[in-house]
Amino acid sequence: MITTVIAVVGNKSSGKTTTIEVLTKELTERGYKIAAVKHVPEPNFTIDTEEKDTWRFAQSGAKTIVSVSSDEIATIEKMDTTSISLQEILRRCRGSDLVFLEGFKKSAGRNCDIPKIVAVRSAEDAFEASKTFKPILAFTGLHSIETLNSNVPYINILENTEKIVNIVEKNVKK
Repeated sequence: MITTVIAVVGNKSSGKTTTIEVLTKELTERGYKIAAVKHVPEPNFTIDTEEKDTWRFAQSGAKTIVSVSSDEIATIEKMDTTSISLQEILRRCRGSDLVFLEGFKKSAGRNCDIPKIVAVRSAEDAFEASKTFKPILAFTGLHSIETLNSNVPYINILENTEKIVNIVEKNVKK
């Protein structure tokens, strides 16, 4: 059963992926089983590769395609995702101790039950995010926003990894 979900939100190229990479690496080393879910906003995006067998199966009408290799298993489900709930997405992460959501500004970003880490590029980004997202555990990024005078800590994810990992770990429900 999933016990903790944390959304990592922010503008494009703000450091969301880097934040999740760093947290996943460190928390995995501490023994946590991590799931990461990425929202891809580009229309008509597919993880499948055109002309490969799995793509051909989907083109011929298969709604579920499973690809198995020596090191991974991937399931592609062809469906209209506009009506899929966040709960349905999270059910696919069963067995994880912690799920990181990247993006999902509308469904997770405004959900007060899901703590957020906000990746920012400037103090202005942090100021705008503090009006929109609740609760915020921390701001991350590569550019200092100390001039904001916020009660929410700013952490340079590459220079102070342990601090952000400890903040996240305090939020993991055992």
